[in-house]
Amino acid sequence: MTIDAPAEPWLGFVWSSPLRLATLALAVAAAVAGPVSDRASAQEAVAPEQPRRVVVRFLTEGDYPPFNYLDEEGVLSGFNVDLARALCNEIGAACDIKVRPWGELLLALRRGDADAVIAGHAVTAQALAEIDFTDRYFHTPGRFAAKIESEKLDINPEALDGRTIAVARGSPHEAYLKAFFRDSRLQLFETSDLARDALLQGKVDYVFDDGIGLAFWINGTLSRRCCELRGGPYFEPRYFGDGLAIAVPRNDPQIKSLINSALHKVRSSGRFEELVSRYFPHRVF
Repeated sequence: MTIDAPAEPWLGFVWSSPLRLATLALAVAAAVAGPVSDRASAQEAVAPEQPRRVVVRFLTEGDYPPFNYLDEEGVLSGFNVDLARALCNEIGAACDIKVRPWGELLLALRRGDADAVIAGHAVTAQALAEIDFTDRYFHTPGRFAAKIESEKLDINPEALDGRTIAVARGSPHEAYLKAFFRDSRLQLFETSDLARDALLQGKVDYVFDDGIGLAFWINGTLSRRCCELRGGPYFEPRYFGDGLAIAVPRNDPQIKSLINSALHKVRSSGRFEELVSRYFPHRVF
């Protein structure tokens, strides 16, 4: 996704603790409980302790802002990067985050070069045949955009009958339009950028694209503030995936359990929403 974005702490790049509370609670419980040997026996009977992870090794890639990217100083940054660090904090482990090219990430995971991959992977049946995934942590909806001054119609197949919609060729968004907006006239473009530019120039009535990319484009300089989101969002898993998740090895159920638990804690603490607000200042849902 390549979009121009407004000035934010990370946007010099063109699109470019609950643990402490838990420790305190355990300390208080120890102070009021019985002898150490009795407490240990009771704890073992309730929940056997798993081996502690000293470090969690994450892999990501460096050219998918704002999820993961190298900033102007070459420092690894992004939503996924900060989320990985927050997860490590909840797990109580050090974070080792390394960058690999996109095409090598899952192969490296299968080789055992990492404990997890956090790089914006969608959960697909093809991927599940070789690796596992944690709970979903992000969804990327499809969205329509139109010129601000254009007629404001309800966005549905009947209302857009005969209207011209720009969309990237071969994308899931094209497939979705062909399935549900059959009476609309589709204009196919080789890239999302070209489809958006067609809307800017008034050559089409709408553009249908990734909601995150559209939101940043609309609020950036390349759009010249021409347009706004209309209708949606559309989340159909068959076309837009079942959400983004962290890839983990199939033979390591402990890391999946640890990350899922940490994800829950990061959400409950409000930290997740803080990261979303920082890296996605323009709501797309």
